Amino acid sequence: KYFEGCLPIEVMAERGVQTLAFGPLKPVGLTDPRTGEQPHAVVQLRMENAEATAWNMVGFQTRLKYPEQKRIFQMLPGLEKAVFLRFGSVHRNTYVHSPSLLSDGLHWHDDPDLYFAGQITGVEGYVESTACGQLIAWHVLAKLKGVAPPVPPTTTAFGALRRHLRADGILSAYSPSNLNWSLFAPIDKRRREKKHEKKARQAARAEADFNAWWAEAGI
Repeated sequence: KYFEGCLPIEVMAERGVQTLAFGPLKPVGLTDPRTGEQPHAVVQLRMENAEATAWNMVGFQTRLKYPEQKRIFQMLPGLEKAVFLRFGSVHRNTYVHSPSLLSDGLHWHDDPDLYFAGQITGVEGYVESTACGQLIAWHVLAKLKGVAPPVPPTTTAFGALRRHLRADGILSAYSPSNLNWSLFAPIDKRRREKKHEKKARQAARAEADFNAWWAEAGI
């Protein structure tokens, strides 16, 4: 079972000929300097050292055997003579079943001094993991102060993440997730409202609700 946001390239390729072109090879914001046009697909390389002698192929997590990786990747234009310092792999995503194992105070049920934060709780992504750490820090601070644990509104990003960790009655379906609008409390519907207009309202509501909550949180 793979996390949908971190699929091996071969799994994506099996879904259709153009899947990679609309996934990790999507050329958003890139222009071919030779033609001045946007390419159909592009392999992005990220510099791995200060000397610019090693580059990482962005989005190429894979379970292909090493000889196959070398054979296939050297078929890409510009990489025919590439020397591979290390090959790709798929990281194992280990996480606890937060809804059943963590309390409302976000500590381990059987040990009030044991907290978990970040990816191991079932949040996915760098920003989400950092936000989860901040949320746990607030809970620890509240405990040290002897006050009730802070519960951000579910209309905010912090509250949405906390809502995900508590799962709200869907224990059996719990799995890692990035922050997305489905985790937030619903917002009232408006006729003929476009998606970007709705998201703008949700963002404005989140900011206002967070500021109001923070002013009264006492942490």
